[in-house]
Amino acid sequence: MRRLPTVMLEDGCSNELLLLIRTVLAACKEISFRVGQGALSGVLGSTLDENIQGETQKKLDVLSNQLLKDILLESGYVKAIASEEEDYTVAGNPDAKYIVAFDPLDGSSNTDINSLVGTIFSIMEAPEGSDAADESIFMQPGHKQVAAGYVLYGPSTMLALTIGKGTRLFTLDKTQGSFLLTQDFSVIPEDTNEFAINASNQRHWQPAMQNYINDLVAGDTGPRAKNFNMRWIAAMVGDVHRVLSRGGIFAYPTDTKDPKKPNKLRLLYEANPMAMLVEQAGGIASTGSERIMDIQPDAIHQRVAVILGSKNEVETCLGYHKD
Repeated sequence: MRRLPTVMLEDGCSNELLLLIRTVLAACKEISFRVGQGALSGVLGSTLDENIQGETQKKLDVLSNQLLKDILLESGYVKAIASEEEDYTVAGNPDAKYIVAFDPLDGSSNTDINSLVGTIFSIMEAPEGSDAADESIFMQPGHKQVAAGYVLYGPSTMLALTIGKGTRLFTLDKTQGSFLLTQDFSVIPEDTNEFAINASNQRHWQPAMQNYINDLVAGDTGPRAKNFNMRWIAAMVGDVHRVLSRGGIFAYPTDTKDPKKPNKLRLLYEANPMAMLVEQAGGIASTGSERIMDIQPDAIHQRVAVILGSKNEVETCLGYHKD
């Protein structure tokens, strides 16, 4: 099996970008260890604080964020970082080329039940001559990403990574501390009979999504004339990993449950990197009305609707939104 640096260099990855990716992964290895220790590490449960999103922070959220923040800023490879757990962007090396946005521990509520969690990251180039303290440097559409990925902390620790030349899957060899290539290129099947969505919100969805899911649930007795299975992990990394591994459609659509927050997932460090990974594997990633990676961001913690996965199934879903 080939190691990550060898594979990335063969893909034309620059040494500078490779060093940055390896820095991100160094922090992820430490997070993997802490997650794997579970209750033995004393970091399960919630803190008394909320993040900028108004969400109660888990102890592992705070720890994971600090690990990534410290190692990235100390490396000198990043001009600035943006994190789900930080109110504002944090300036780094003013002369560095790259900026990094990340969700340090996606699905952190799963830690208390020993279920899947992960780290999601997005890497872009900083505009030339820009100020490291100016958060507007992150206001770039997703198609400007030079790399995107996630590390999934499950029975094994896996990395999905793209630098715009396909999506590859790696597995952490914990005996050597190296990520080894275990799936050369992920290809999402164009058709599927699996969908992932939080069905408890169905009554709050827009009519288009309600109609689409109703037709899936109707199975072979409905207009789709085939049976579908629903899967829901409650961690985007887990649900998207399944899509990359065997196909499917994942959706977190607009809803009316909280009028102040019609959308759940954050554009810069959740939707954009996942959209890049999915598109590079032959899938589609949309809000229901536009391609996710074409959205011009207007805030660090901007939220968007997400529909992504198998090409034909996503197109079918989008067809409901056009009616």
